[in-house]
Amino acid sequence: MKVVVIGGGAAGFFAAITAKEHFPKASVLIIEKSSQALSKVRISGGGRCNLTHAYESISTFCAAYPRGANSLKKIFHSFSPPQTMDWFMERGLELVTQDDGCVFPASQDAMSVVDLLIKNAEDLGISIQLNTKVLAIHRVEIGFKLELSTKNDFNCDKIIVTTGGSPSLSGLQWLKNLGHSIETPAPSLFTFNIPDDDVTRLMGIVIDDAVVAVNGTRLKADGPLLITHWGLSGPAVLKLSAFGARWMFEHNYQFDIRVSWVGGKNETEVAASLDQIMKVAALKQMANYRPFDLPQRLWDFLLAKCTISFEKRWSDLSKKQFNQLVNCFTNDTYFVKGKTTFRDEFVTCGGISLRDVDMNSMQSKIIPNLYFAGEVLDIDGITGGYNLQAAWSTGYVAGLLR
Repeated sequence: MKVVVIGGGAAGFFAAITAKEHFPKASVLIIEKSSQALSKVRISGGGRCNLTHAYESISTFCAAYPRGANSLKKIFHSFSPPQTMDWFMERGLELVTQDDGCVFPASQDAMSVVDLLIKNAEDLGISIQLNTKVLAIHRVEIGFKLELSTKNDFNCDKIIVTTGGSPSLSGLQWLKNLGHSIETPAPSLFTFNIPDDDVTRLMGIVIDDAVVAVNGTRLKADGPLLITHWGLSGPAVLKLSAFGARWMFEHNYQFDIRVSWVGGKNETEVAASLDQIMKVAALKQMANYRPFDLPQRLWDFLLAKCTISFEKRWSDLSKKQFNQLVNCFTNDTYFVKGKTTFRDEFVTCGGISLRDVDMNSMQSKIIPNLYFAGEVLDIDGITGGYNLQAAWSTGYVAGLLR
């Protein structure tokens, strides 16, 4: 049996290794269009490779996927995040789990993962062909004929497509030509540009517990928030960008957001806290007594935004200024105008429609013996190791060639 894996990324290597381990006599070839295999794994997690996330249950894990969550429930029953960790540890990779649940190699170096995958593939006798692009797949009487950029076309019995996300429909046209439906690609996991706003002067400030919501929608996310020189970033924004990826794409990345600098506290709770401060710190200058342990620079910024003098005493705060502060803490509004890619980790929503894939085997419902895995599918997760986990799990199931 001749098996070809198109795409030398995380899903591709996992699929190839799984196929070779389950079918030792098969010939398995990975074809990669670039000059380097596992390029996204190398930069994952800021070069440390956040290879999965701490696991509680399938349902809670799947909640981190804006698209594909229900389908992944089947996949994770076949190959779960704990099985992923076991897979790497059994092959000699020591892992550490951070307090935030992100799992990294103990070396804190993505090359530990890259080297392990390449060595396992080579030890199994899997061939890796770089600098080769698949131009088209043709169905023949038995199996497939691959049309390659190198002009060395050849036949195979089974194909696993793991080409990753595409920034445009044109990049998936060759798969559409085979009869598959494509969900229009759109960027996911990006940060918000807020140009010409004074908030950017606070770059470097991190709010550990914030809530960011898109006005006029039900889109909302919580978590740490980072102020940058271009706008807002951090887990809260990245999560919001993932769940709102399609909507934000359709609105050309221009919309109003509301920021709560005090996490999930509502206006009533904030007002009660400020009332208490006005009693216990009545004679203190407002700039010198920060509510909710806000960073000093942010507190100064919010006071200025409400046109409240730094020297004003808490006891002299007017009712109007009091209400302004409450609103600023819980509903601080900014206009987003554009996005910025998070690090170099380009993630897309969209891809092969899951309606065209048997999620028990990852085999195409349109063409027998053609399989899919990884981000080429309409599956994507929030930041924190979830996208790599989807790659490992779908790659494993596809590699079983069921």
